[in-house]
Amino acid sequence: MLKSKTFMKKTRSGGVLKIVREHYLRDDITCGCQGCDECQQESPVLQLEPVLQSSLCSAPHYLLPDTNVLLHQVDILEDPVIQNAILLQTVLQEVRSRSAPIYKRVKDLISNPEKYFYTFTNEHHRETYIEQEQGENANDRNDRAIRTAAKWYNKHLKKSKNMQDLQVILITNDRKNKEKAVEEGIVAYTCEEYIKSLIANPELVDRLACISDEKNEVESEKILFTEHLPLSKLQLGIKSGIYKQGTFRASRDNYLEATVWVHGDSVEDKEIILQGLRNINRAIHEDVVAVLLLNKEDWVAPSSVVLQDDGETEDIDSVDEKEKMLQTNVKSTRKPSGKVVGIIKRNWRPFCGMLSKSQIKESTRHLFTPADRRIPRIRIETRQAATLEGQRIIVAIDGWPKYSRYPNGHFVKNLGAAGDKETETEVLLLEHDVPHQPFSQAVLSYLPKMPWSIKPEDMKHRIDLKHLYVCSVDPPGCTDIDDALHCRELENGNLEVGVHIADVSHFIRPGNALDQESGSRGTTVYLCEKRIDMVPELLSSNLCSLRSEVERLAFSCIWELDQNANILNTKYTKSVINSKASLTYAEAQMRIDSPNMNDEITKSLRLLNKLAKILKKRRIDNGALTLSSPEVRFHMDSETHDPIDLQTKELKETNSMVEEFMLLANISVAQKIYDEFPEYALLRKHPAPPPANYDILVKAAKSKNLEIKTDSAKALADSLDKAESPEFPYLNTLLRILATRCMMQAVYFCSGMDNDFHHYGLASPIYTHFTSPIRRYADVIVHRLLAAAIGADCTYPDLTDKHKIADICKNINFRHKMAQYSQRASVAFHTQLFFKNKGIVNEEGYILFVRKNAIVVLIPKFGLEGTVFFEEKDKRKPKLTYNDEIPSLTVENTTFFIFDKVKVRITLDASNMQHQKIRMALVEPEIPGFNSSTENHHAYKNDEPVPKKSKTED
Repeated sequence: MLKSKTFMKKTRSGGVLKIVREHYLRDDITCGCQGCDECQQESPVLQLEPVLQSSLCSAPHYLLPDTNVLLHQVDILEDPVIQNAILLQTVLQEVRSRSAPIYKRVKDLISNPEKYFYTFTNEHHRETYIEQEQGENANDRNDRAIRTAAKWYNKHLKKSKNMQDLQVILITNDRKNKEKAVEEGIVAYTCEEYIKSLIANPELVDRLACISDEKNEVESEKILFTEHLPLSKLQLGIKSGIYKQGTFRASRDNYLEATVWVHGDSVEDKEIILQGLRNINRAIHEDVVAVLLLNKEDWVAPSSVVLQDDGETEDIDSVDEKEKMLQTNVKSTRKPSGKVVGIIKRNWRPFCGMLSKSQIKESTRHLFTPADRRIPRIRIETRQAATLEGQRIIVAIDGWPKYSRYPNGHFVKNLGAAGDKETETEVLLLEHDVPHQPFSQAVLSYLPKMPWSIKPEDMKHRIDLKHLYVCSVDPPGCTDIDDALHCRELENGNLEVGVHIADVSHFIRPGNALDQESGSRGTTVYLCEKRIDMVPELLSSNLCSLRSEVERLAFSCIWELDQNANILNTKYTKSVINSKASLTYAEAQMRIDSPNMNDEITKSLRLLNKLAKILKKRRIDNGALTLSSPEVRFHMDSETHDPIDLQTKELKETNSMVEEFMLLANISVAQKIYDEFPEYALLRKHPAPPPANYDILVKAAKSKNLEIKTDSAKALADSLDKAESPEFPYLNTLLRILATRCMMQAVYFCSGMDNDFHHYGLASPIYTHFTSPIRRYADVIVHRLLAAAIGADCTYPDLTDKHKIADICKNINFRHKMAQYSQRASVAFHTQLFFKNKGIVNEEGYILFVRKNAIVVLIPKFGLEGTVFFEEKDKRKPKLTYNDEIPSLTVENTTFFIFDKVKVRITLDASNMQHQKIRMALVEPEIPGFNSSTENHHAYKNDEPVPKKSKTED
């Protein structure tokens, strides 16, 4: 059958276009039920004997949820107990248009064979398709379509001898839809009614989302927060300039303070400060909000107070005193301030954490404390409190009434015992949204069949470089070797240098499941004991890894250089190589330094090292920055895998050697793909920091009678080079660490969507990532662009669509940032394990920052950073005097300045399983009658991770 619908549409030019839509109806769409003798079907999905038992419905039954249930109760549907559900085409279309994340979760449920979820194409079934009636809105029409499909199913099941006892139950949270369903003879329940009726599964009640009317949630008549304005008013206000739209960013150190990063505004008004719970007004980290700027006389200065929400039953009035601590009288430091008036888009996700201990044995209502300190506590109802004590669990937020101090939510999943290594690793991966599920069969099906060898067709557009003395230089234990190098003298006296990069794009073709999964993951994540690969292991550690003594496909960038490292010409080509050695940095350094070694690989390394020194000096002379960030390496016990030693990594000349040629390759390739594809090149830029970012660096240097100039990267680099003290050799390193904290984050972007290409840190006018395609998806795209530029491969539509490239950049920027966060969280966890096993340790450190009530201390030996508090509960409060101009804090009669040397006693406080703390007692200088403590922080500024240097990272 064919249904057609005609409607008129206005064109941009003012004309009218007649559009005819055809809608085909069929009578061969099956019900999907096993044992149905009415339908001709090859592989029915729904089981003949459903397993759920309900006190409301004694008969065996299938579930038919409506759109509202899928959107709000997907955690219930994901539980293994829930099986045999019919998902209508109407419902899936609505979910897809309203929530992409929920739609993906539902599609995963449908593809899981153990769930027995069946998609019924009701919109194309002859007996279930309905047309919209005159005066009927789209929502009412869809509700009617759902009821029509439910009635058809029940009528259809009665026709089959095997299924006459089976029923289809409509699950809906829409009161009106339920009433109409009952009137029409359909068995219908709300999700809550049905779940509470399940006889064998009472624990499922905990997973119900709390979607009651807000007025029913009133705990007192007092309204704590102002009403959020409706979206229509917010959009009008933003358009007229009354409100600012931006991303809400909660503070890690102070739960009463946050900032809103304004979208598309001028640089000076980019950030708005929010202070106090009422001004934050129920916004949660990463929500998109609308903000009303306060009058200038009400603007505030960013607080230097470290304040954490430790009051588990704290109401909003009890925080007023704490809010007064944030206020300052220094008008010169005040910044644009505002208050949240509405939410444009919620960024809620499932949160990991623990039940608050003091609440556990009371009623069914409990407070949940998220692992991420930027997220407020969440009220949930659970009957499993005793079982969940000491467990890491996942909770989802359902809503935040204006009457409640905390948002409402529901229990989702138990992850395992807190402190267990497997559990904690799972938590940090979930908290940082790192995709870590095993690769699906659909993805693995696109891998080459083993045994694999290079075929004649693989040599098309590829040259044979197996004769060259190529070698790789990597950290110890590296199995995903992206890059290899060679250098040889030419007959004309010049030098040929080749950077050979794994040809991952040969194995990952555009658009297939393997490509989509790699693009979604965006990057490989390196934890202390584990690596979460971007691509399956067959590629990452085998076929794409440039291991020694095996033939591998590569993408080569080859330069002819003179003896002063000037580039005379550049060639890009696909190639085949056979690496002659896989060396560690230490092994390569040993070869360079050894007077007894003079083989071809060693000669190549010496030439590379000589050229790298020239290249590095030239870069630094041009204004490239050499910054510092402490990196640590754990030595693990071979049996327990617990850390038994912790030390900062020592960088060798060969680290710098490899880095210089990776940088040179990235710059060369960036220019090439931009010349060929000026609108579609995927590039990487590093914005110059706003001048205000350098205030702390300039003040810190001034306190040591040194001057830091920040007019340009070159001025900063030169100042840092000169900022040395013979009496204090570590001062220069501290200044460079502090300078790192002032930097902006480097980001990927599409050349056709931006006009600022400059990389501030490298002092390069153009840059990209080409050298690590095994572990970065950005490099895969760059390889495809370069291959098209030299005629070694074809373009495809998404590669020459700047909006698609911009979307890829947005995802990989997010994935890259989350990978950095998770890596630091892994280091923090293993540091705690180290000190747990180590006991008490006394160690020297340096003050990095001074706060109003605390100092931040860096311990170079362990790369450990912590905030030492000078005010503690139940202890005498010392007299504190804070000086912002010469960053210092006077405690009683002892004054602490930035970069002062201190000695601390380090222990692990495991009294709070949720947030274990590295505690420090001040040993030197000694303050009579006072003992301080600290919490491990691990280097965050403005929610941006501190950049780490690696051989292929800018």
